[in-house]
Formats: sequence, structure tokens, C-alpha cells
Amino acid sequence: MGNPKAFLTIRRKEAGYRPLHDRILDYGEVEQTLNSNDRKLQASRCMDCGVPFCHWACPLGNKAPEWNDALYKGDWELAYRLLNSTNDFPEFTGRVCPALCEKACVLNLTDHEPTTNRENEGAITEYAFKENYIRLHSPKRNGKKVAVIGSGPAGLVAANRLNLRGYFVTVFDKNEGAGGLLRYGIPNFKLNKAVIDRRINVLEKEGIVFKYNQMIDLNELPKGFDAYVIATGTPTARDLNIPGRDLQGVYLALEMLAQQNRILAGKEFKKSELVTAKGKDVLVIGGGDTGSDCIGTAHRQGCKSVTQIEIMPKPVEGPDDPENPWPAWPRTLKTTSSHEEGCVRRWNLNSLRFIGKDGKLTSVEVQEVTWSREETTGKMVMKPKGKPEIINADIVLLAMGFLRPELPKFPNNVFVAGDAASGASLVVRAMASGKDAALKVDNYLSK
Repeated sequence: MGNPKAFLTIRRKEAGYRPLHDRILDYGEVEQTLNSNDRKLQASRCMDCGVPFCHWACPLGNKAPEWNDALYKGDWELAYRLLNSTNDFPEFTGRVCPALCEKACVLNLTDHEPTTNRENEGAITEYAFKENYIRLHSPKRNGKKVAVIGSGPAGLVAANRLNLRGYFVTVFDKNEGAGGLLRYGIPNFKLNKAVIDRRINVLEKEGIVFKYNQMIDLNELPKGFDAYVIATGTPTARDLNIPGRDLQGVYLALEMLAQQNRILAGKEFKKSELVTAKGKDVLVIGGGDTGSDCIGTAHRQGCKSVTQIEIMPKPVEGPDDPENPWPAWPRTLKTTSSHEEGCVRRWNLNSLRFIGKDGKLTSVEVQEVTWSREETTGKMVMKPKGKPEIINADIVLLAMGFLRPELPKFPNNVFVAGDAASGASLVVRAMASGKDAALKVDNYLSK
């Protein structure tokens, strides 16, 4: 390392967010950037650990010490080459990854100021595009064809890896553009869709064929291919079938998020089709990242208020999680940029029924619950506590996760990747699964 003791003198410095009063007025990315000198100093904090737990924690096996060292020394191109060797699309993870590597950083154990790996990889990749370090490849073709069904993170990585190994790759997607939840789930204020378009343009120039608006029946896969990668994600959201579910004003989270992203892309909707929070009291049911995205979107649409409720207990506050200690991911309370923009957050609340008038939602009846663990089975058991209460709401957004899909039995030349294989998870895990699927396809077709 260029400066193996920098971590002793240089404090962690994050780029931070744009001012709150400014960012809620548009859908531009909320995260700011550091200047190149500060970015190099942040990279210098990487300690060159004897056992780099960041490698262990990252599903992609990113070599953070290596590219942090190159970045600190000012060799941005080498930093990108090292980063891109394990991470096909670091411009995505540099924006939306929860940075498992940072939680496993030795500096996180010692002083809770880990190296800014996520921001570093994002900066490295933007510099690489700016300085034309992104080289177009012209792989020597082996004559074999592979179909990738689904163009989310897993499908894109699988397609990229197989294309670079010489296969003719065709990607089929049900939507009008590539990216999956990157494009139709994650809001623009976290991931500008021009970032996706830029990478898709590279992939197309390298020979990958994208076919959109293709509803593929998994029982009748397209003919003419030697192998298939199924990367269709988890398209079915978990619903809440309680009384009043059919009231106008109760929506699945992606009905709002996907529509808003399409509107920003130029698509028009009838007034009766709009899922909007403008001037409304919003209730978000579900405490995860999707719920957070709903909060930020509601503010930008001009909501009156936002409340977020979660049926599970409030996570522990503070940097450490006694039940999931370092270097594992700490299950602690997370406050996102969207939460900072204004939100009432409550836990241990079970939703009992949606209440409406003239077919329109007006409120939701909820009840506090307690959780205990059964001694015999170890399962968590929920019990009601106190009396039900009413939360006023003109619109409810259900953000309670997604159901793992039931897939047909496939022949040996079909491989499943990403959330379709594992259930809903992180973008970085889906990308790692795409890498693994590409390797399996290559091994299968090489025999």
C-alpha cells in the first residue's frame, strides 16, 4: 500500500446528500461526489489487512484493497481494471449496494469508520467512462447460442460474461427497456436511468441482442438456443389480503414506483391511471428498502404526510448488532435519505383492515403486537397487544417484499439465476448469481 498508516490520521469522509430542501423538488440523484483528491485520501484509508474480510463479505469477491491502492496512487485505469475484473457493472453497485464489504471492514470493527468502498467504486467507474477506459470487446464467436430470459442485474451479468466468452447471446425481457428492478423499481433519485442506458449501449455494441416486450412462457422457451439462463426475478409482490383491500387507494409499491419511473422516461398515463401521492396522507406498509423508496417518491410527488409501519420489532439502534456481530451484516436500524426527508416510523403494528367511504380509502385499522420465541420450535410468535387504532390515509403502498417464484422443472441446458433462484435479495447477490450461472452454462456447453 502507498500509505499503510493513513487510517490512523485520515477520518472517514462521505460525499453526503444534496440539501434536503433542494433534492425533494426533483428526481436527480441525491448523493453528491467528493473531489478526486478527497477520493484518493479515502482510498488511502484501506489498511491492506492480513485477512481482508471485505473479500469475504462481498458476494462478487471484489478486491477492494487492490483497487483502493491503485486509486490512492492515482492510477484510475488500473483501479477500474481491478474492479471490473470481479464486478461487471460497478456503476450500479456504486449507487445501490448496501456495501456488505464496509460492514466487514476491519476499520468498522475498530472505530466504525470503514473505508468508503461503495463510493470509491462508483467514482472509479464514472472516471473510467469519462476518460474512455471502457474498452469495447470483439469476442471470437464459438457458434453456440444462449438465451437469457430477463434483463435485471443477474440476467445482464450472465449475458455479459457469456458474450465475452464467445457465445451469441440474446436477452428477452417483458418490459420496454433493460434493467429489471434497476429501471422499474429503484427510483431515479438513487439510480439515474441514463446510467443503465450507457451500459446497455456498450453491451449492444459488443454483440448482445436485446428483445423487449417479450412475454416468455417458461414452459415453452424460445427455440434455436443451445442453453438458457432464467433470470426473471421475483415478479409477484407479497399482498395484504385483509378487509377493504379492493378500495381505491390501496396499491402495491411497484405500481407507484414503476409508473413514476416510466413517467420520467416520457410515458404518459391517463389521469385515472395515475398512482400519485400529491396532496395525500400516505401510509407505507413495510419497513425495507422498497418502503423507503416509496417515501422518497411520495415526497417528490407532493404528499401531505408519510407514515411507515412495520409488523416486526424495531431494529437495534447503534452500529453494533449483538446477535449478528462483525464481520457479519449488522441488522441495525437504517435511516435512508428518504427517511430524512420526513416520515413517521412505527414498528410492531399489524394491519387489520382498510377503511373507506364511497369505495375510496380513508384510513387503516392497526393494532400493536408483541413477539416472543417458542422454546420448543424456536419460531417467533406474534400476539396482539392493547386496542386497535386508526391511522388516516388517502393512499396505502404495500412494500412487504416479494414471493419466491414457482418454476417448472427445466431440462439440463436451462440454468436459473438471481432472485428467480434465491428469492428476493440484493442487487449485488443477483449479480454474483449471474456470474455463477454464466460459468455453469460455459462448463455445460464446453463438454
